[in-house]
Amino acid sequence: MRWRDAIVMVLVFVVGFAAGQGVPGRSRPPATDFSAPPVTVPAAPPGPLPEGLSGEEKRDIEVFRRAQGSVVFITSLALRRSPFSFDVQQIPQGTSSGFVWDRRGHIVTNFHVIQEGDAFAVTLSDQSEWEAKVAGVAPAKDLAVLKISAPADRLVPLPVGVSRGLLVGQRVLAVGNPFGLDHSLTVGVVSALGRELQSPNGRRIRDVIQTDAAINPGNSGGPLLDSTGRLIGVNAAIFSPSGASAGIGFAVPVDTVNRLIPQLIERGRALEAGIGATFIPESYNRQLGIQGAALAEVVPNGPAARAGLAGAQITRGRRVVLGDRILAVDGKAVRSEDDVRDVFEAAGIGATVTLTVARGEQKREVRVQLVQVQDRA
Repeated sequence: MRWRDAIVMVLVFVVGFAAGQGVPGRSRPPATDFSAPPVTVPAAPPGPLPEGLSGEEKRDIEVFRRAQGSVVFITSLALRRSPFSFDVQQIPQGTSSGFVWDRRGHIVTNFHVIQEGDAFAVTLSDQSEWEAKVAGVAPAKDLAVLKISAPADRLVPLPVGVSRGLLVGQRVLAVGNPFGLDHSLTVGVVSALGRELQSPNGRRIRDVIQTDAAINPGNSGGPLLDSTGRLIGVNAAIFSPSGASAGIGFAVPVDTVNRLIPQLIERGRALEAGIGATFIPESYNRQLGIQGAALAEVVPNGPAARAGLAGAQITRGRRVVLGDRILAVDGKAVRSEDDVRDVFEAAGIGATVTLTVARGEQKREVRVQLVQVQDRA
């Protein structure tokens, strides 16, 4: 075979693969055509439970059957321009889970599920597929809301519980789409409470629920339920050297979800409480051996400025001269910006807090009212 013929054959193969022909014997995910009407496949009604099941088995089955109608399958798509035709194509990025929040078409999932996508499709339990738009995001809590235009009678919201008061050892159920397998159930217990998890933007998520209910890739964004079927968390991550479930999964607590999701639906972003000041990054704090959370800049006429707080100064010789450092909020010691923001978040916009601050060796206490600030999450 001449070298020119060989090159032509290679080009034909490459062009054919890029056009979607692929390699014989391999399946290719179908392109999502949002212009086509949604396809509905009627779900088979659940049959009667067989005799001989234990009470726990019957309860788990009933919880799963009720939750099944609320859990959705999310496909994330990236838009890429073909190097040959210059047409924009939808490239599947991955699949994950979510659940119906209300009958207006709001779907809750993790922020990291949609982070790399340009377009999204949501498949309901009746197998109808809907184009989804991003309604709001909270990267600092790894939460996001999608919006679909499905009729209200096709949407089954999950009942929402509470996460405060949970106990280690309580039975929990995780429902989702691990590895693209839709509507899978795993059962376990609350393994630990008060865990911390790093969010996609580097912030810490506090009070995370740890569970041994198997959570695998694709479960992200799905619900963690208590034994009555109420939402108590959003499955977010696993700890695993292999990438598969090792019996240590984490869920964002529902109390955080219940507080933030209405804000994301209404405003697209989460409201944040602050004092009108920015902080020196924690990495610099460690390098400089700074105790507490050091202020970088103070916004004129903000609560911090009115309280007489001052930010850092940089001399002509590029030397940093520290201003005020926050050592405690309402008597609770803080070591970083994350600590301060967490305490402010718990107090809420409009609350008045007492700051223990230091400038040089001098310490003092000041009272400031928390205001809404631009969310940098």
